Amino acid sequence: MLIRHAADLTDAHVTPREIFLNRRRFLAGTAGIALGAMLPGGARASTLSYAKSPLSTSEPANTKEEITTYNNYYEFGTDKADPAANAGKLTTAPWTVKVDGLVGKPATFGIEDLIKLAPLEERIYRHRCVEAWSMVIPWVGLPLAALLNKVEPLGSAKYVAFETLMRPEEMPDQAAYFPALEYPYVEGLRLDEAMHPLAILAVGLYGETLPNQNGAPIRLVVPWKYGFKGIKSIVKISLVDKQPPTSWNKTNAHEYGFYSNVNPKVDHPRWSQASERHIGDGLLAGRRETLMFNGYAEQVASLYTGMDLVQNY
Repeated sequence: MLIRHAADLTDAHVTPREIFLNRRRFLAGTAGIALGAMLPGGARASTLSYAKSPLSTSEPANTKEEITTYNNYYEFGTDKADPAANAGKLTTAPWTVKVDGLVGKPATFGIEDLIKLAPLEERIYRHRCVEAWSMVIPWVGLPLAALLNKVEPLGSAKYVAFETLMRPEEMPDQAAYFPALEYPYVEGLRLDEAMHPLAILAVGLYGETLPNQNGAPIRLVVPWKYGFKGIKSIVKISLVDKQPPTSWNKTNAHEYGFYSNVNPKVDHPRWSQASERHIGDGLLAGRRETLMFNGYAEQVASLYTGMDLVQNY
């Protein structure tokens, strides 16, 4: 089981020294949430105040450099190094997220409003990418359920649809003659998936606000699903009664299903999903066995009781 209390970890195990030495003064009174002003791309990161989450894995986190330089964010390019090279031009302040659809209280939230909905937590989550690589990332965020409860979903709401920013003047692939995907990027979850305690809206990593290449200023994190379900730079969330379209499913439904749960028994048509390469292990390290639901089966398997997870990939 990969989710457990992280009492056996110290800050020094998972945090760069400079953040570890400065963090103590921010941890006093973590019931009060503080987030500095969200800064434009290229500006100095703000430090977050948060509590440690017992939902974290005990695996050591990848380095900040690995997490911020090896990314999938197609709006900024398809190579893993492209987002870090190109995302600095993205303006992330001011920023709002519109929440509408089948809710009792539709609203538009600023980032400062969102982080007041629930105490921020550091969640050290294991992540699995569909290209058969993995990382362990120390996100800082709030439960997605806190936002959904605030807007009061109606009984007719069955799914949650997400939409990314559309700004071609700052996102190069959106302006490309032959873009890699149809934009804006969209994603979706079933409502019960979205309400699960593991699903979070991340606003930071390694104790600081999110870098642009990792989805600033707010992104979805669903650790039992493949990484492309973690939609970045969210501007709209809608509760709907029918399964919403998702970007990769629209692009190639044969390869990318709606659920996208990590399932080693369902191979991608072009490669095996039975094993993975953990970023940071080195070129000579062996591959790791892929775990069902990315190791979170004990927590989430009940969501799919009776479902054919080969058919519903």
